[in-house]
Amino acid sequence: MAGKRVLISGASVAGPALAYWLARHGFEPTVVEIAPALRGGGAAVDFRGETHLTVLERMGVLDRLRELQTGGSPMTFVDERGRTLLHLPADFAGGDVEVLRGDLARVLYEHGGDDVEYVFGDSVAGLTETPDCVDITFSSGARRTFDLVIGADGIHSKVRALVFGPEERFVSHLGYYVASWELPAEFDGAPVSHNAPGKLVSFGDRGAFVVFKSPILDYDRRDVAAQRRLLVEAFDGMGWETPRLLATLAHTSELYFDSISRVDVRPWSRGRVALVGDAACGATIGGMGTGTAVVGAYVLAGELAADGDHEAAFRRYEDRMRDYARRCQKGGDRTGRFLAPASALGLRARNGLLGNRFLLAMMLKAGKDITNKIDLPDYARAAA
Repeated sequence: MAGKRVLISGASVAGPALAYWLARHGFEPTVVEIAPALRGGGAAVDFRGETHLTVLERMGVLDRLRELQTGGSPMTFVDERGRTLLHLPADFAGGDVEVLRGDLARVLYEHGGDDVEYVFGDSVAGLTETPDCVDITFSSGARRTFDLVIGADGIHSKVRALVFGPEERFVSHLGYYVASWELPAEFDGAPVSHNAPGKLVSFGDRGAFVVFKSPILDYDRRDVAAQRRLLVEAFDGMGWETPRLLATLAHTSELYFDSISRVDVRPWSRGRVALVGDAACGATIGGMGTGTAVVGAYVLAGELAADGDHEAAFRRYEDRMRDYARRCQKGGDRTGRFLAPASALGLRARNGLLGNRFLLAMMLKAGKDITNKIDLPDYARAAA
């Protein structure tokens, strides 16, 4: 490919992973991130199955992530008096390697080294594609020209909105909202969860995690105070440790709040612009999106390196990844109903089914089987 200047929007997981591989293949990647610096903290994310681990190993970060892994977190569900109703082993949620999202982002960022340019505190405000390049206007007012643009900016992708259309055409609300925030030291310890119909509250390892069933809510994603109010209203009157947990919201500096949603885009590219990770095929939680993002970045960079025709490379990338991503994504369709069944009967059924060791083992195996159903060329060998 004659033009190798690539702008990547988003510095979470897919963006830095793609930047690393593009640099390995001789491209000149620039990553722009709206946050003023790498985002720290965040919930734990996991990798599971041979495919995820193979890509991490080829990337050269698997050993480092194993050093940082949390070891996984068992899930214990209790009643209002704190009595155990269901206990799930660490590998149910933690997979083969589980790390904090902030740690993963930092490792991927550092691994790119001086071969990747990062621009923090800015974002893509507009773009104009010409026959030979893409002219970018940034929110800061800066203007630059790139040969290709990749949207790796999550479920609420700005690049996707600019090039493919408004978010409501591609993002489906799955009936639930999720939130997480850091907690003071008094909440340290193994995670413990409690349900009421349509609701889940959980805390442990100094982090809070809540889920509630709801139709689409009208709120400003940048208004943290409004999000705090929505959470307090959603869990008003719920027992157990819920009031004590909600009281910490007033003092938290960072709050993650979003709907549980699924992204469906077809195709994943248009002209000189393509999507990767959650921007193309995301599921808020439960859809193995972190592993899919890393695998997708590896495939996209490898296909671009293999062909001077970017449109042909984009098509091969999508042909190889689409069915794989959709199979993984389906897990997210069930996440809300699993974490917070809508009825007391649903709660009892979930606890009874997952309390069966045989069924639990089958579910764990099925999850790993899904992540391995892809034929991966050894792009890393070609880049060596």
